[in-house]
Amino acid sequence: MKKTLVFIIYLLLFYACKKYRKEPIKESKSPITTMPSTPSTKPFAWEGANIYFLLTDRFYNGNTSNDTTLNRNKETGVLRGFMGGDLQGITKKIEEGYFSNLGVNAIWFTPVVEQIHDLVNEGTGNTYGYHGYWTKDWTALDPNFGTKKELETLVKTAHIKGIRILMDVVLNHTGPVTDIDPVWPSEWVRTGPVCEYTTYESTTACTLVKNLPDIKTESDAEVELPDALMAKWKKEGRLSQELDELQLFFDRTGHPRVPKYYIIKWLTDYVNDLGIDGFRVDTAKHVDENTWTDLQREASYVFNIWKKKHPEKVLDDNPFFMVGEVYGYGISNGRQYDFGDRKVDYFAHGFTSLINFELKYDAKSDYETIFKKYNDLLKNSLKGKSVVNYLASHDDGQPYDKDRKLPYRAANVLLLTPGASQIYYGDETNRSLSIPDAQGDATLRSFMNWEQLDSLAETKKILAHWQKLGQFRNNHPAVGAGTHNLVSKLPYVFSRSYEKGNYKDKVVIGLNLPKGKKDLKIQGFFDDGTKLFDTYSQTHVTVTNGTAFLDNDFDIALLELAQ
Repeated sequence: MKKTLVFIIYLLLFYACKKYRKEPIKESKSPITTMPSTPSTKPFAWEGANIYFLLTDRFYNGNTSNDTTLNRNKETGVLRGFMGGDLQGITKKIEEGYFSNLGVNAIWFTPVVEQIHDLVNEGTGNTYGYHGYWTKDWTALDPNFGTKKELETLVKTAHIKGIRILMDVVLNHTGPVTDIDPVWPSEWVRTGPVCEYTTYESTTACTLVKNLPDIKTESDAEVELPDALMAKWKKEGRLSQELDELQLFFDRTGHPRVPKYYIIKWLTDYVNDLGIDGFRVDTAKHVDENTWTDLQREASYVFNIWKKKHPEKVLDDNPFFMVGEVYGYGISNGRQYDFGDRKVDYFAHGFTSLINFELKYDAKSDYETIFKKYNDLLKNSLKGKSVVNYLASHDDGQPYDKDRKLPYRAANVLLLTPGASQIYYGDETNRSLSIPDAQGDATLRSFMNWEQLDSLAETKKILAHWQKLGQFRNNHPAVGAGTHNLVSKLPYVFSRSYEKGNYKDKVVIGLNLPKGKKDLKIQGFFDDGTKLFDTYSQTHVTVTNGTAFLDNDFDIALLELAQ
């Protein structure tokens, strides 16, 4: 009887364990640091997001069968042709956990709509539209990047991981004109003059460069669809569908059939169909600003409709997000961009955030000077809005640390400065920004250096540092969206605190700390007896006499409340 009772208890325990056993965690192929535990109620804040920006064609080749399409087989200049990166490649890295390990909670990739089929010579070598900014058809994806189904899979996969998707959109211009890529009708575009950038008009009513037709976004004259586009749709068997959808759009909105509303319809279709979370808007200052108000309105409308149709897929209650590239805008400009003869507040025209071109200069200052400046501006002149900070990008020929000599400091500055952060692909792996024989911005756009990550110990070490800071930032909204306060000048220690509804978050960070034993004075922020966890050294510590005592070989500490 006793043996029978023991056997029954054993069976009950066995099935109980089997029922509640967790699925095994898939191993990532990239270096991993321990992920600190955080409350599941942690809110996501765009103003403190950790955004990863990549060139779709230069990140990872997930499907070699689409490496060459549309007869794009002519010789190009160095780094000016397609190299194989695609949507499947991005998805693969999402699945492997590469972005999650880096603390990334939003991905921005270059445009994937159909590009011009031929190449052009800009004076820097023959160039295809590998970068995505030379649109031929807003309603189709470029086969070199992938299919709409693959884009849908990417968005779904990212959302499962808690990662938002920012789609890069171009409304300012079409692609260049070639023998097989005709110019759009004159009612749609202007082909001159080239912008002079001295006044509002010479910045908006002009072409960025020669042979880059500029959409007449300010026009209120109704236009017909280009014959070439209609013929293309007919050949592809979707003319009726496209015309019917346009009719429904214009009937619903009451908008006139002017150029900007056609393109707004085509761009917001991706939000309506896939649940894209936001737009990164290209060349924003070259477009009549009212166009951006219209784009935000229509994108928000379909985003909310998508949420209602797919409640099980909704990540949170954040509205549709738009960040603009107003080239040359800096956080010190506050709410205004000055054209010389006119000032424009882009934050009042659809943008929640603007890309900040100023941090690469500020990065040369000491940490406290940077952090205090950004905190003060974001909490005052830019209160309720934000900026996206960066140190390197695809078209900035003067990035911070172009020679990649300061990867650890670059991480500290970018990931700890108040505001949203934009990691440019390869920042975290020291990808070279100086490629022999590459002319112009092509030198900034080499293929992601995966081989160095696999073979070089120093590259792995650099990535591990970026991962630790990125995860800490992602786990704590206080880092990017919170309030900054200096705690101690020597050693340098500061705090960040954040509140939203019932959620409260606070952390303490130390930089330039001595190696070995270090005393972090944090009196007044964490009480004596408070148990903390340094996520950088993976060490538990208890606050004693207003001090956190650490003993390790790191010069940085990332302190959170122990779980």
